[in-house]
Amino acid sequence: MTECKKIPLLAVVGPTASGKTSLGVMLAKAYQGEVVSADSMQIYQGLDIATAKPTIDEMEGVPHHLIGCVPIGDAFSVADYLAMAKPTIEDIHRRGHLPIVVGGTGLYIQSLLTNVELAPSKQDPALRKELLTFAETHSNTALHERLAAMDPAAAQEIHPNNLVRVVRALEVCMTTGRPFSVYKAESHRTPSPYAARIIGIAYRERAVLYDRINQRVEQMVQNGLVEEAYTVYQNTDLRTAYHAIGYKELIPYFQNQMPLTACIDKIKQETRRYAKRQLTWFRKNDAIQWIILDRTDKKKEIWEKCQKIIAKGDEMCYNID
Repeated sequence: MTECKKIPLLAVVGPTASGKTSLGVMLAKAYQGEVVSADSMQIYQGLDIATAKPTIDEMEGVPHHLIGCVPIGDAFSVADYLAMAKPTIEDIHRRGHLPIVVGGTGLYIQSLLTNVELAPSKQDPALRKELLTFAETHSNTALHERLAAMDPAAAQEIHPNNLVRVVRALEVCMTTGRPFSVYKAESHRTPSPYAARIIGIAYRERAVLYDRINQRVEQMVQNGLVEEAYTVYQNTDLRTAYHAIGYKELIPYFQNQMPLTACIDKIKQETRRYAKRQLTWFRKNDAIQWIILDRTDKKKEIWEKCQKIIAKGDEMCYNID
């Protein structure tokens, strides 16, 4: 192994239902790797089917980290993710294995790999509840206007419907007395500790990805999605689940306002929209090496494309035989 001061790391990114889990396992089995999830909803306990958590069979014996380790009622931020992911990656590396970050939450992956230094987080559950309640009562746009009054620069960059980030920015402004945008401008002072290679998965025809999404949702329903969502609906604070596609769309069915088929169709639609947003996010990152798949691509072809990408990554400082 070539001597290197940075931690070698692979990342697998792409839209939902693109095959990231399978590829992450394939890479881990080939290169003595362990998977570190980068999914903002798979982190929670009890949100299993709708978030497409990998099953024991799908993991194929490969260790997976940061899946189902946070109580569903807890708030969880990018800062929390970094606080868990960084020592996990260091431990994997220390044991002589390759960390493989797999997920579709672009902000998590970007913040991790670029070593973002986030604004201080002062936990104020009462303030967060007040802000979320304000958005529910007056609209996301009204809450965004409050951010614009406090921090115009942050408001310009954050979409009004990105409620998580709007709330976070307001929390920072209100608890620290400094604009969130100022902290962001200061966030890249320390170089990344990782020598990373990022592999992105996408499909040449968008229709192929959308077909995969529709089929996955149908499989989720067969696996018990409706029952899981009803348990969440009955027994937990819904604020966390509201952010997970596959739960909030079923609430009208539980409240006898819409038929189940219409709610399932809504899940498919929202998942397709989410996949489009993910692609838009990841395509802004020039460091991602894309594997563009066709409908007929097999594991062998995907593997060969991965090898070509990884072979270019001499700076990763490890040998791949």
